Amino acid sequence: MTTYDTHRTIDAIWRIESARLIAGLARMVRDVGLAEDLAQDALLIALEKWPETGIPDNPGAWLMATAKRRAIDQLRRKKRLERKYEQLGREEESRGQEPTEFDAVLDEADIGDDLLRLIFTTCHPILSPEDRVALTLRLLCGLTTKEIARAYLVPEATVAQRIVRAKRTLAEARVPFEMPEPKERKARLNSVLEVIYLMFNEGYVATSGASWLRPTLCQEALRLGRILAAAAPEEPEVHGLVALMEIQSSRFKARVSPTGEPILLMDQNRGLWDHLLIRRGLAALERAERLGRPLGPYALQAAIAACHARAGSAEETDWVRIAALYDALSQVAPSPVVEINRAVALSMAFGPEAGLEVIDALAAEPALKEYHLLPGVRGDLLAKLGRHEEAREQFLRAAALTRNERERGVLLNRAAECAEQIRPETE
Repeated sequence: MTTYDTHRTIDAIWRIESARLIAGLARMVRDVGLAEDLAQDALLIALEKWPETGIPDNPGAWLMATAKRRAIDQLRRKKRLERKYEQLGREEESRGQEPTEFDAVLDEADIGDDLLRLIFTTCHPILSPEDRVALTLRLLCGLTTKEIARAYLVPEATVAQRIVRAKRTLAEARVPFEMPEPKERKARLNSVLEVIYLMFNEGYVATSGASWLRPTLCQEALRLGRILAAAAPEEPEVHGLVALMEIQSSRFKARVSPTGEPILLMDQNRGLWDHLLIRRGLAALERAERLGRPLGPYALQAAIAACHARAGSAEETDWVRIAALYDALSQVAPSPVVEINRAVALSMAFGPEAGLEVIDALAAEPALKEYHLLPGVRGDLLAKLGRHEEAREQFLRAAALTRNERERGVLLNRAAECAEQIRPETE
């Protein structure tokens, strides 16, 4: 394996392991900023050593053991080692200098659910809502500041400032790394749900890179959602979010071709959908509805997903109901992105002109200036209206804006299809 290939493999390992690594370290050092620094130190050591020694059989355990040793060294230097860490240090030293497979067993036995603790810690009310989400996406999803900025449609420098400020605030306030009491847990719930939702979305359609999906992120978000639902059974939005993730996860096998190309919802083979996950999702949605409170944004999105899940074919989809649900969603959680999705639903229910009217009204929205889905959807509606030259321009603009290579390929293919339609008209 070349050094370049090794570095690519390490990058993939980091994407998978970083959240657990940071969460486990935060439990040790009680400082999420320091935990991230220690994890990054372990990554740098891996980048230096692994091209020469090869990638260990259990890279996550290796990274954890390396980071833990760094943590112990720092705590010793600062004379803040408690007896627990002194004992851990003796155990580490007694096993020699290289990480062993036993580290993985030790971590799994001790970890409890550090990831959920990490979410509640970084969603502490001492932080602003924007800072909470930016920090947690950074630590749990391993997203770069650029990826978070694109998800929130804000400048990259703004996200970087939020992350630095959040880490400093948590450290200065000595926020404990623990699950809060039920009353305080409820106060942080909205931020926690938002983080899990965005974590799932990044896995469902990756912001950047060569892959359309990042299934590990989706699986981790769904696991956290299920744990949260068990911990907060009377919260309808928790069940709504779990329902949404279960139903969306059911489509994984149908969302990409054997070569990794994206397959859009209307073109998917519904026989490949996971009906166990669909049933779980519908049951979670029913639990949310049974609680008798008005549906919030996650439960409404789950209800939209349920419309697709219940349709035996694309043609059987109840688009009128979906459009009505998007109308409701735009009332409880208004945003430009919701409006784009509402436009798609309106176009499917009442014709492309109805959707194009909504899309054109969003053209001057500053937050959507660099958002690729706006020209992408506009191109699709224009193509359906036979306005192929305009559609082609929109698809090319969308392709230039997206940072996902697979998505870019789809958009360029759509532009080429429009060009083929234009040629006979001009000959």
